[in-house]
Amino acid sequence: MQRRNGKFYFTSESVTEGHPDKVCDQISDGVLDAVLQEDPTGRVACETFVTRGMVIVGGEITTKSFVDVDQLARKVITDIGYNHPKYGFDAASCAVLNAIGRQSPDIAQGVDVGGAGDQGIMFGYACRETPELMPLPIMLAHRLCRKLADVRRSNDLRYLGPDGKSQVTVEYLDGRPLRVDTVVVSTQHTEEILDRSGKQITDKARNEIIEAIIKPILGKRLMDRATRCLINPTGKFVVGGPVSDTGVTGRKIIVDTYGGRAPHGGGAFSGKDPTKVDRSACYMARYIAKNLVAAGIASEVTVQLAYAIGVAEPVGVYFDTHGSGQVDESRIEAAVRKHFSLTPRGIIQTLKLRRPIYRATAAYGHFGREESGFEWEKTDRADVLRDELLGKAAKSNKRVLTAA
Repeated sequence: MQRRNGKFYFTSESVTEGHPDKVCDQISDGVLDAVLQEDPTGRVACETFVTRGMVIVGGEITTKSFVDVDQLARKVITDIGYNHPKYGFDAASCAVLNAIGRQSPDIAQGVDVGGAGDQGIMFGYACRETPELMPLPIMLAHRLCRKLADVRRSNDLRYLGPDGKSQVTVEYLDGRPLRVDTVVVSTQHTEEILDRSGKQITDKARNEIIEAIIKPILGKRLMDRATRCLINPTGKFVVGGPVSDTGVTGRKIIVDTYGGRAPHGGGAFSGKDPTKVDRSACYMARYIAKNLVAAGIASEVTVQLAYAIGVAEPVGVYFDTHGSGQVDESRIEAAVRKHFSLTPRGIIQTLKLRRPIYRATAAYGHFGREESGFEWEKTDRADVLRDELLGKAAKSNKRVLTAA
């Protein structure tokens, strides 16, 4: 997002793990993890489709391991919370169809020698709005959806269902977040909290959701009397999950990344092994951007990487510090090329991507996660970038002042 002055509003959304698209992402990444557990060099391009009473798992997989797709899909669905007929979609009764084939040998011959698994453009982003160096709106939206799931699992609000969404609108002044203007929480629920009309949830339920979900996340610093809280704006949300909406792997790419604050390339993430640069190179781009911001090189950075299928080195590397950079972007590029390996093999080795770490990424965002396995969230290259760029800049400035 281009830096701008004055007052403006920016909105991001997230969804819970029970959203149909996220059900698909988790099944696809569950298959990937199962392959990598037994065969770290396995090739996986797995996509899932869910609808009323049915799961279809398809794609191209080449591996020495065996994955019981039926059992795996049912376990993921159970773990999410679709474990009772009352939700209309149940792990025990849904059909699971396996339509998986093998990867094309035409693709494999370029990947086997270390080339990229596909062409494409990939983006990474970081900024100073949160401790995780992420935009505030998407981080708040993720936290609200996580809180929905936590409260549901703890049975504190026993009427909540697995499906849900959040949306957060933040008011900015001169590029700095001031307050939350509007919060939308839509959550699946049972009929017990409907009023007499049967078309609206009760005011009591709305207040419970505000107290249990919204206030613990936003707190007094971000909420004020003018903050609007919209709970299930249509009135009710009894029918949810795959019964109400089909789900497809890779359809929540803005939720997966930066909530719309940064560009997104053409590829989705879930179900793809790390030879697919539309996943792994996005992780590397985030790793680079986060380390640049952590190093103080800029307060906001967008990184673009571009690849050609079968070619190891990127065909394009681009940086934008949105006017916040302490040094020129050309020097940033030179330092990044020096200290980061941008080939698919280099990315896989640097970020330790041949491990079964992916199902955890498939809900609540791939970035801003300081959990085990999220190697691309580390800032362990910040010091070397700071020394490389700001150290030289300081010496240069000193020479200029002396000459003047």
